[in-house]
Amino acid sequence: MADGREEARGREEAGELEAGDLSWVAGRSDGPLLLCVGGLHGNEPAGVRALAKVVAELQARRDRLRGDFVAVAGNLGALAAGRRFIAYDLNRAWTADRVGTLGEGGSSSSNGTEPQEDREVRRLLAVLAQVAERRRGPVHVLDLHTTSGGGGAFTTTSDYLGNRRFALEIPAPLVLGLDEAIEGTLIGYLDGFDYTTAVFECGQHGEAAAVERAVWGVWLAVRAAGLLADSDSPEARHGWTALRKAYRRLPRVLEVRHRHPADDGDRYMSRPGLLNFQPVRAGQVLGDDRRGPVTAPESGRVLMPLYQEQGEDGFFVVREFSQVWLWLSGVLRWARIGRLAHWLPGVRRVPDRPGTVVVDRRVARWGALGAMRLLGYRPESDDGRELVATALERSR
Repeated sequence: MADGREEARGREEAGELEAGDLSWVAGRSDGPLLLCVGGLHGNEPAGVRALAKVVAELQARRDRLRGDFVAVAGNLGALAAGRRFIAYDLNRAWTADRVGTLGEGGSSSSNGTEPQEDREVRRLLAVLAQVAERRRGPVHVLDLHTTSGGGGAFTTTSDYLGNRRFALEIPAPLVLGLDEAIEGTLIGYLDGFDYTTAVFECGQHGEAAAVERAVWGVWLAVRAAGLLADSDSPEARHGWTALRKAYRRLPRVLEVRHRHPADDGDRYMSRPGLLNFQPVRAGQVLGDDRRGPVTAPESGRVLMPLYQEQGEDGFFVVREFSQVWLWLSGVLRWARIGRLAHWLPGVRRVPDRPGTVVVDRRVARWGALGAMRLLGYRPESDDGRELVATALERSR
């Protein structure tokens, strides 16, 4: 752990929020609540710096603000130390078991020493309790991050229709399916509260432009959530134009095709020079671990190549997802066609779990996963013989 002087310097570098780790700007009238989180990873201070800038501006516009704007810094101990985490990854901590244990006053450690991140989870749970108690309308959440690799910024979210619309208000590539590959994220936990959520990965660690992009993303979220009218948030218009210009040559929507895990013992590191959304071909060497070179299993674009010591994800391979299919899936879900999925060949209901189906891959051989996603189902497990999936909108 850092000593007092190091912690003070770390928080100054992170651009500590005006009221410490939490700022709450209450509007003059009832309305939605927008919760913005920065610094869940301590080596990603751009979001905290951006929130400090936006809080100051919103305080001056409280008379025009509907609802509430809440900004919170994530892992204070790791921000002070400039590390991704101290004991464990705070953005992989939000599982039902861990939250239940910590919420009841227990510890994730068995040696009697409370990990730093246990305290951070409890503090954030207290913030979330305030949000639930004081909200005056629907809740939106924007989680701000940066990546160790350079290249394009992007948004991601679980594929609820409301989340999708919210994320698309930020004109950067939208990556779908990351939530299926990563367990225990804060956003995944908050989806269970029927909140509208999105993540904005706004650039590379330490990149000055990442703070600016994060500021734009927050303003766009303020407008999208309905806290301020368009005429009262010119920063949102400016941010939309700037981001649209920066990323107009990248695909608008992509889906995750592969995740390469990076366990502590693997010593994985990406090869130098890889950038977010850089095209890669099947068999191309993307990194190295203790066993030797690691290659891309299929062609696509690389996302979040790992260039830091701490981290559980070596890289992702993503591929463009047609906006026509995105539109079609929205129409099918709006029409609730997914309720008829069990009529398809090889698909059956799970009797004691409404909204959950099992797909027999021996019958539905081709495109089973894509078809279920199109109908609004999220895969839970797939052993190659049977695919279990649950209707997203039904699961809320």
